[in-house]
Amino acid sequence: MATEAGKKLFVGPRFRRIRQQLGLSQTQIAEGLGISPSYINLIERNQRPVTAQILLRLAETYDLDLRDLATADEDRFFAELNEIFSDPLFRQIDLPKQELRDLAELCPGVTHSLQRLYAAYTEARRGETLAAAQFADRDEGPGVRFEANPIERVRDLIEANRNYFPELETAAETLRDELNVSPQDLFTALSDRLRERHSTTVRIMPVDVMRETLRRWDRHRRQVLISEMVDGSGRVFQLAFQLALAECGPLMESIVNRAGPLEDTSRRLYRITLANYFAAAVMMPYQEFHTAAETLGYDIQVLGQRFNVGFEQICHRLTTLQRPNARGVPFFMLRVDNAGNVSKRFSSGTFPFSKFGGTCPLWNVHSTFDTPDRMLQQVIELPDGSRYFSIAQMVRRPAAPYPQPQPRFAIGLGCEIRHASKLVYAGGLDLEKIQGTPIGVNCRLCERENCSQRAEPPLTRTLILDENTRRVSSFSFSNAREL
Repeated sequence: MATEAGKKLFVGPRFRRIRQQLGLSQTQIAEGLGISPSYINLIERNQRPVTAQILLRLAETYDLDLRDLATADEDRFFAELNEIFSDPLFRQIDLPKQELRDLAELCPGVTHSLQRLYAAYTEARRGETLAAAQFADRDEGPGVRFEANPIERVRDLIEANRNYFPELETAAETLRDELNVSPQDLFTALSDRLRERHSTTVRIMPVDVMRETLRRWDRHRRQVLISEMVDGSGRVFQLAFQLALAECGPLMESIVNRAGPLEDTSRRLYRITLANYFAAAVMMPYQEFHTAAETLGYDIQVLGQRFNVGFEQICHRLTTLQRPNARGVPFFMLRVDNAGNVSKRFSSGTFPFSKFGGTCPLWNVHSTFDTPDRMLQQVIELPDGSRYFSIAQMVRRPAAPYPQPQPRFAIGLGCEIRHASKLVYAGGLDLEKIQGTPIGVNCRLCERENCSQRAEPPLTRTLILDENTRRVSSFSFSNAREL
């Protein structure tokens, strides 16, 4: 918040988040900035403003981009809170939106805690876990601690880090510098490194031996076994993943430990996610990839050819370009199957993904299954008026032996409309005048009326049933919000 016509800047929670991401105590960052620890404490509690001198010193000392103090996180936190408090559980609570915004800005830790608590409640309510028994402490020994869906927990950790892990980026760039090979020769170079430094050989195995397995580490024979059904870029990725386990174990463990107490399942999943991150960073080293992306207007096809990687790998990597002073367009990405299930979502921007539901069917990412060889473009507009530019394309996963079907997914990639002019896909479009497709986060949170694609009424409205009238939408609801 700002007072006196914007002369004073209060950014306590965001300042604290940056300090924690740097792994510094209040005393350490105070020494680096040349001020007292007590003053840092007052800044983080929003009892003192941050001066321009402190901001400049912060950027210079820790090589930060001052956009780290922007409100992108607060927008995401507000979207999470808005989703939670739309649940009928809170129907009797008259909670103004401004209070939610204040909470998101001033208390991001509370937002995370509420999200985890609500996720646990949702799991228990739907009967998807043994949460009820664990909460009641039945049939469990002392010390048992319930944690909600580990996939959502790890997604939260990725979002908290803005899908950017500088230590892994540095390690990956160091590895590529040591290998000093082109993308086309990377598979051979990684195989040689595994053999020479880790006494590990690589074998491409027939599908009748690997069956449903794409990669397996044979610890006793010290072999990495990769199915012949994995394509070229996938094979490189699997070797880079194996090197992450072999060479970056302590580094990844330190990142996991920063997350605080985690269930064993969440810890394992987080480590796997970090190893995947490292593998992508090896295939697409940050500085080289960022420069190419900016120069080529984020042309995914050309980037794929240059770095010898697939469409989905490029889209995923584009969401990680958050290095201070070398940022890319803040993209969001999701992957859905033809049933609408979201299996992957990442955001380095402000797009409000739903954590407890699917996506809007009016978003053309779902239409790609009807046009498998075409890239679709769309301007979308959320109920709050925010506009985004998105592209979508269907991708096929590794081939499967007959008669198994080849898995198909739709990949959606987008950004705020103000960044779209940097993309080759927006060339020739009048982004200011083009009419956006009105979509919602999902049906349970969208309050748009007369939507023919609506699958359920919004949680914040009362359902109206009239056997004498049939409207475009299967659900009619009151205009007034439920309190």
